[in-house]
Amino acid sequence: MRRLAKVGLHRALCTALGGADVSIPGQQRLSKHVYRLRLAIDGRVRGVVVKRLTPRAAECNELVGRRWLPAVRLERHAPPLLAVAADQRGRGVWHVYEDLGDSVLDTVNPDLENVRAVVEAVACIHVRFANHPLLADCRAHGTDLGVPFYGQNVHDALRALDVMRPPVVDLQPHQAATRERLLRHLTALLLELRVRSRAMVELGGPETLLHGDLWPTNTLVVEAPRGPRVCLIDWDRAGVGPACYDLSAFLLRFPAHHRPAIMEMYRAAVGRLGWRLPPDEALNDLFDTAEQARYASSVIWPALAVIEDGASWGLDALAAIAEWFDALQPVLPVQEGQA
Repeated sequence: MRRLAKVGLHRALCTALGGADVSIPGQQRLSKHVYRLRLAIDGRVRGVVVKRLTPRAAECNELVGRRWLPAVRLERHAPPLLAVAADQRGRGVWHVYEDLGDSVLDTVNPDLENVRAVVEAVACIHVRFANHPLLADCRAHGTDLGVPFYGQNVHDALRALDVMRPPVVDLQPHQAATRERLLRHLTALLLELRVRSRAMVELGGPETLLHGDLWPTNTLVVEAPRGPRVCLIDWDRAGVGPACYDLSAFLLRFPAHHRPAIMEMYRAAVGRLGWRLPPDEALNDLFDTAEQARYASSVIWPALAVIEDGASWGLDALAAIAEWFDALQPVLPVQEGQA
């Protein structure tokens, strides 16, 4: 616990709990910057989850829970944020959340009722925030995940790879081959920019608030007296764009044979709220654009790390990303004759 105390978290916990004397008899590291803590407060024990974030991500998560979702009366779908405190150097921010447990969705053998509860919560967020005036605030403090996201990331990735070559960087033959594979992928995506952008505008639906990393691991289904409560966590990459960006990320985490049923849950949920989605074939094209943009975005920082520091991890990451591009298949099953 010493390391956490050094960055001011202990003081923040005391302040958040009304100045009470707090001790931390137990902790569990959940990931690199996330801990589950058992707090002893005046003889009582309470569980919290604490997460260290960059200032930008911390602001985004706080706005989701305290401003954006409450604006459409959906604050129940954000994790209860108990306290916020900057670390001593001002480089990071601690968020203290109520501990909601580990009830994330099982993607291998999914409980379809829990999946339905998550899908309906996501659909409600998407529909209520469609064309909402607060989207300007969401875009300013979050990420623009709409039509520009594809073009910007393809251009930025190409620029980085163009520099990542001799004499700036010495590449082994297999590393040069990886660079060439990525350049071919990205050049083809650049040539498709106008067609993909038009399809996104015409078929993608209205802009809305997006989670940005809607993996099942970022969804909790908590048992409550009035039925399951869905809570979406880790809104670090929240932003604005078409719903297909969230949907493709969510669907791809499930085995392919489960995806049509999950897609139909979403289609039915938004249908009850007045939305109509395009057919699956068109959705597959939109999902592909979202994933290609995500992959292009993933190229940029490893390539820059190689250029600036000669980072070997960056070369390994680029090799993995080249495999992602090669392996990408339609999110929804393609009927015979549609391929």
